[in-house]
Amino acid sequence: MSSIPKLLKLKDYITLVGTTLGIIALACGAIGTRDIISLGFFLISLTLGTDIIDGYIARKTNTVNEIGKELDSLSDSLTFGIAPAVLSFQGFKSGTLYDIVLLIGCICFALGAILRLARFNISDKVGYTGVPTPLSALLIILFFYANYFNALAYGGISIPFSPIAIYSIPFILAAIGWLNITTHISFGEKSKRTYVVIIIIAPLCPIFGIIGLLNIYTIVNMIVSFIFLGSFFGLLGYFMYGFYIKCKTGREKSKDKL
Repeated sequence: MSSIPKLLKLKDYITLVGTTLGIIALACGAIGTRDIISLGFFLISLTLGTDIIDGYIARKTNTVNEIGKELDSLSDSLTFGIAPAVLSFQGFKSGTLYDIVLLIGCICFALGAILRLARFNISDKVGYTGVPTPLSALLIILFFYANYFNALAYGGISIPFSPIAIYSIPFILAAIGWLNITTHISFGEKSKRTYVVIIIIAPLCPIFGIIGLLNIYTIVNMIVSFIFLGSFFGLLGYFMYGFYIKCKTGREKSKDKL
C-alpha cells in the first residue's frame, strides 16, 4: 500500500485546500455571530473555485485517479452539504420552536447533497442527474447574502432577517435537498454552461459583499441585496432548464421506441 503523499496528485492538494476552507466555515458556524457566519458563507463561495480548478487540472494533466474521486466526493459532502447546512441553521434560527422545522430543513439539505454524491460515485451514466452540489450550495449562499445585506440596509448587522426569509428557509433547504437527488433534472457531462453559471454568479459573493460592507449607504446595501436575490431566482431558473432538458430527452426516447 502506497503512502498518502505518493497517492495524491496536484489537483488533490487543490481539493484539500477546499476541504480546509470548509472546515473553517464549520468553525464559523460554531461561533455563530452573523458577521462570522457571513465569513463562513464567503469561504464556501471560495471552495466553488477550488472545485472548478481541481477538475480542470485533472483533465488537463490527465491525472484522474481513484483516491481523487473519493476525496472529491468526501470534500464536497463537507463543503457543499454539511457546512452550508450548519451555517444556514445558525444564520436563520429564530430562538423559537420553529427552529425545529429549520433543523429538519438543514438535515434534508445535507442528506440530499451526501446522497447525490454517493449515487454519483456508483453511477455509470453520462452527465449529471440531479442538481450538482456546488450549484445547490451557491443557491443557499445567494439567499443568505440577499437577506444579510437587506438587514444592513434596514439598520445594521444585528437587525433580524425578514419573517418571510425565516419561515421559508426550511422549505427552501428541503426543496434543494430534493433537487440534489431527483431524477427529473439532468445536465450534460462536464457542461460548459454549468461552469459558466458558477464563474459568473459565484464571484458576486466576494465582490458585492465587499462593496456592501465598505459603503454604509442604505441604497447601496439594498442594491446589493436585490442583486443577490435576482441571482438566486436566476439560478432557480437554470435548474428549471435542467428539468426541461430531462423532459425533452424523455419525450425523444419515447418517440424512438414508437
